[in-house]
Amino acid sequence: MRNVLSIVMGGGKGTRLYPLTKERAKPAVPFAGRYRLVDIPISNCIIAGFRKIYVLTQFNSASLHLHIASTYIFDSFSQGFVEVLAAEQTFDHSGWYEGTADAVRKNLMHFRPQEPSHYMILSGDQLYRMDLLDFYQRHIESGAEVTIAATAVNREQAVSFGILQVDDQGAVTAFVEKPPIDRDVSALIVPEHLHPDKEQLKQGREYLASMGIYCFTAQALEKALDNNLTDFGHEVIPGLIGTSRVQSYVFTGFWEDIGTIRSFYETNLNLASISPAFNFYDEDAPIYTHRRDLPASKFNACSLSSTLAADGCIITDSVVRDSIIGIRTTIEPNTRLDGVICMGADYYETKERRAENRVRGIPDIGIGRNCLVRRAIIDKNARIGENCRIGMDQHELPDGDYSTHYVRDGIIIIPKNGVIPPGTVI
Repeated sequence: MRNVLSIVMGGGKGTRLYPLTKERAKPAVPFAGRYRLVDIPISNCIIAGFRKIYVLTQFNSASLHLHIASTYIFDSFSQGFVEVLAAEQTFDHSGWYEGTADAVRKNLMHFRPQEPSHYMILSGDQLYRMDLLDFYQRHIESGAEVTIAATAVNREQAVSFGILQVDDQGAVTAFVEKPPIDRDVSALIVPEHLHPDKEQLKQGREYLASMGIYCFTAQALEKALDNNLTDFGHEVIPGLIGTSRVQSYVFTGFWEDIGTIRSFYETNLNLASISPAFNFYDEDAPIYTHRRDLPASKFNACSLSSTLAADGCIITDSVVRDSIIGIRTTIEPNTRLDGVICMGADYYETKERRAENRVRGIPDIGIGRNCLVRRAIIDKNARIGENCRIGMDQHELPDGDYSTHYVRDGIIIIPKNGVIPPGTVI
């Protein structure tokens, strides 16, 4: 196999996922009970045999460093690695990453010693399972300098993506970034005989949207970044159309951009449904994450439905439905959760520590007894006291930042290490 270098774009401040990104980089946000967002692109790379992987980030990178260092450990014979490259000051540049293209440009000095033949550019906040080896091979076969992974979307969705126009051979002939809904882009509709999925076509998904996943030859990337352009989607890719050989790779599987609180919440809960859109149970293409060696979860006289529970949980005499229960979650008796994402805890509290906290009026980590919680995200190590009502008394709460919690898209978020006193009503 040629020398492919994979680059996972970790994003900026992650403002659309705030407050989940308040104390961590966006790729390090917990997902599906036991994973982190960054596990998705890294696992896709490992399955394809691409084991030279860099993750680019610049905000709150400590948690991301810890997760990657303790998870992705390759033996000395594989020559593989996963490394985080945070923004750094050098004699050549002293500023932050100004965009995706700028981040790659500022790290070329770290990439060149690997002598890559190709670069795989991936996003760090998407849920998908793509055969990246097939993507790479199709890129080679086409003779293209750049290949763009694309998925079918409808006109309403097209306003959020870069839309491709392709010819009969799949070559990209035009690229329009986030066309407003009132703009006529009918010329970009994929002809029926070229559409890869007739079922999607019936659903009105007539446009091909860039997924922000690219394969470059090394020479093409160096040439594309020999300028001051800062972003791939807005500037670099549109500038390559007509000047370089750009090919499309149409992906017909499940793909979701989980860059907002609403999409994060809905995508997580869908995983707990009877027939989830994304299958974590594919043994041939597993999603890897940190091995914690935790005990099995324990349920004492509980009722659970459409719920995922990770390792090490202790739930007693409670009702949980349509929810995600993260690692080491503790739920005390007579509590009900409905549409709740619990991210769990980083550690178990000792009896001595719990006794000390109770004297000071601080609840235990987890959810106390006699609580009702609906439509909420409870971040790691949060403490919810007994007799609390969260999200039960108003269908749609106004967005805002409050003393003990946040509300985004009507979803209540208890922040990491947050404390909700006993008897609180939100």
